[in-house]
Amino acid sequence: MNWISRAVLYTALLLCANTGLADTARLEALRQGEMRKLLFHAEPQTVSDAAFLDEAGQELTLDAFRGQYLLLNFWATWCAPCREEMPSLDALQQEFGGEMFQVVTISTGRDQPAAIRRFFESVGVTALPQYRDTGQALARQMGVLGLPVSVIVDTEGREIARLRGGADWSAPEAKAVVTALIGAE
Repeated sequence: MNWISRAVLYTALLLCANTGLADTARLEALRQGEMRKLLFHAEPQTVSDAAFLDEAGQELTLDAFRGQYLLLNFWATWCAPCREEMPSLDALQQEFGGEMFQVVTISTGRDQPAAIRRFFESVGVTALPQYRDTGQALARQMGVLGLPVSVIVDTEGREIARLRGGADWSAPEAKAVVTALIGAE
């Protein structure tokens, strides 16, 4: 990224961080490089209340994460772009995961817990949850038609942006989006 692009990116980041609001119009300015495919909604969208399974096989819903920004990622063990993307999601969680932000990865389909563990081990993922949407109810209700799909959910539990396909979530542009979100609270 050249210095002019970086200047624009960080100016936009500062504007977002200083407003005190997660203003999607200002976040649009951050849609550069790896984040070009990230589309912000004009109005927040309702997310599904369908249950999915945690690592112990217990049901939970996205409401369990209310109060945090989420990068909700739908993926599967057989998905080649997911294999490429997952380490960058892990790095993003390691850097930003906490009270205000979480990367929530949900395996969509018939992936069994042992297969998910092997997949994570093979790509070096250590910080991401191993959630499963075995019946694909959550994915279907959220309009996930292909994989991977990443959805940004705001602190009120509403979808504010979506990215179809893989991305490098450890890229400066992705970090700028997350920084703008969590700095806006």
